[in-house]
Amino acid sequence: MGQVYEFEKEKLIVGVIYNDEVIYEKALKMLTEAFGEIDGESERFSFSREFSDYYDEELGGEGQRVIFSFRDVVDPSRQAEIKKMTNEMERILSDSSGNRLINLDPGFINHGRLMLATTKKAGFRIPLEDGIYTELTLFWAKGEWHKLPWSYRDYQSKKVQKFLTETRKKYLAERKTLLAEKEAEK
Repeated sequence: MGQVYEFEKEKLIVGVIYNDEVIYEKALKMLTEAFGEIDGESERFSFSREFSDYYDEELGGEGQRVIFSFRDVVDPSRQAEIKKMTNEMERILSDSSGNRLINLDPGFINHGRLMLATTKKAGFRIPLEDGIYTELTLFWAKGEWHKLPWSYRDYQSKKVQKFLTETRKKYLAERKTLLAEKEAEK
């Protein structure tokens, strides 16, 4: 019989797509209040020009993409809770008609994968709770990230994978410290 144990904590990231700098700054403040200090930031780029204009109408213009990582590692079983928190942030920052003015997508990086939370139902997504799903977006093998048939195009890009690799390196260093501390407690 397998032994039940606590999950190892993982690196929280939040992907952001926005058009308005004021809304972006408000969201950044909300994210740091909720999840703590940011320890990494991806290159910023036009999501609309490079990947898709899917969000442009809702955001009121060209979507800009940036991804943040947070210093404090998090229990991955909190993924649904965190997605509900970012959904509430989106709601608070919506316009008077209820249109989202920013898109906030949390995910978790560990030594071997990137998981993203979503409310979009699909056959390859795993239900967590309250209409929140998770998906394996990328996996790490042989020294690089690998895509799956459903991996978002921006997460397949070199610029995003460069950020994810840097974030993974930070996570591995933090993990090593956490495992040493746990071992010392025994």
